Parts: sequence; structure tokens; C-alpha cells
Amino acid sequence: MNKRVSLLVVVLVLCGAGLATGQGRILEMVANKVIQKYQSSSCEQLYQQKGQPKSQEEERAVQFLKSDPQARTTFINQVAGPIVNKMFECGMIP
Repeated sequence: MNKRVSLLVVVLVLCGAGLATGQGRILEMVANKVIQKYQSSSCEQLYQQKGQPKSQEEERAVQFLKSDPQARTTFINQVAGPIVNKMFECGMIP
């Protein structure tokens, strides 16, 4: 599953859930999918995906995370470590 599909899942699930009390669990499930994607992708796959334009769904997910600081913080806190470690392993960051 690529990053764009995972972000699409964020948008659809959060919209469908109406941002109810289960939001934390939903964000956790989506964060776990994003983490799995990075851990199972090769460096070459990540390089190929890096330059691709964002889909409408991805743009909506980003807009949602921009508009909800608490959801954004929760999501980023969960995915940051694994993503940065993979990027470091792939030479994508110094």
C-alpha cells in the first residue's frame, strides 16, 4: 500500500466516522498502515513515489490534518520515528 492510498484511507475513514470518539483508534490504524508501507517498501520504491504529484484524496487528507491540530499531532507522533528511520536508511536525509 502506498502513502497516497493510506492518506485516502485517512480522509474516508475520518469523514465516515464523523470524527467521533473513535478518531484516536482510526488515526492509529491509519498510522500503522503508513508505517507498514514504509517498512515494507524498498528504497527504490520510496524514491519513485517521492516526486509524484499528490492526488485529490491526498490533498484532502493534508487539508484535514492542517485543520485539526490534535489529529495532526497524533498522526505525526505515531509515524515520524519509523518514517524518518527508513528515510535515513535510504539516504533520503543526511
